[in-house]
Amino acid sequence: MAPYVPLRVFSCFTMLEGAIEPKAIAKHAARLGFPAAALVDRNGLYAAMPFGDACFAEGVQPIIGTMLGVARPADIGPPGAIDWLVLLAQDETGYDNLCRLVSAAHLDRPIVEEPHVALDALAGQTDGLIALSAGGEGALARLFADGQDTKAAAYAARLKTLFPERLYIELSRRGDTLEQAAEARLIDLGYAQNLPLVATNPACYAEPDFHAAHDAMLCIAASTYVENMDRKTSSPEAWLKPAAAIEALFADLPEALANTAVIAQRCAVAAPQRKPILPRLSDDEDETLRRDAQAGLENRLAKLPFVPSEVEGRVSTSLGTNGLGLGDFA
Repeated sequence: MAPYVPLRVFSCFTMLEGAIEPKAIAKHAARLGFPAAALVDRNGLYAAMPFGDACFAEGVQPIIGTMLGVARPADIGPPGAIDWLVLLAQDETGYDNLCRLVSAAHLDRPIVEEPHVALDALAGQTDGLIALSAGGEGALARLFADGQDTKAAAYAARLKTLFPERLYIELSRRGDTLEQAAEARLIDLGYAQNLPLVATNPACYAEPDFHAAHDAMLCIAASTYVENMDRKTSSPEAWLKPAAAIEALFADLPEALANTAVIAQRCAVAAPQRKPILPRLSDDEDETLRRDAQAGLENRLAKLPFVPSEVEGRVSTSLGTNGLGLGDFA
């Protein structure tokens, strides 16, 4: 059997939900013997570079992806519903498309709404991307769980058009009521529309004994208390499990396990290496900094009863033509 590959790992950059530092994901994957691992933070690629570097150092193949928020189309409804879609970069084109879609999720939406893109916004920006239906957080499982089988089939057909030969039906078995209610129909849908199945175990933390701490994290995120049962709770299954545990869980669906390795083999790109790209503050940044610093110093010195001459000398030297500049603060 092909080796199992975890395709749904959150880092700590999915704030107050993921609890694994990017480099620790790589170390843990290597320790468990995974040939590859996928990073899929929500609407973000912030951890992609340190994750990729750490994976290469540990001999693990990095798979760069994201969980993208996607607004439910009006004809599928209900209005305002936002589902999730897992996108994994296959190549440089896919990585560039990931960057564009993540940026659009944050910038091209009303500020009062959660980051997301419209489903139609994916058109023309899916080359080089593999899509997973996101299990119980995706539109297909949610529609099936609501008894809207016809709409689920129509939605799957639209995704299949956007991701030809690159769409997978994701199955997770973590005791989630919605996922359990939808699983049989998700499998039937996969066979009916010739869509491959893939097994995942969404992981937010590395070890099972972190569950209580992770539950407290979710409380902090929701500004609520552990004692409040009317809240989102942490799954005790949301840890980075060894391959043997997942293989036992999906023993009846070996194809779904094998497809994790197939997806890893289809992905061959890492985040590029580059220095931070800082925004320009003005056309002449050094002069702007000198002028503002001079004004600030004069304001402070004016409040003193007298200024020693040596202080005036240091000020003049620091703000001289060849003195203070943005480079001094790099």
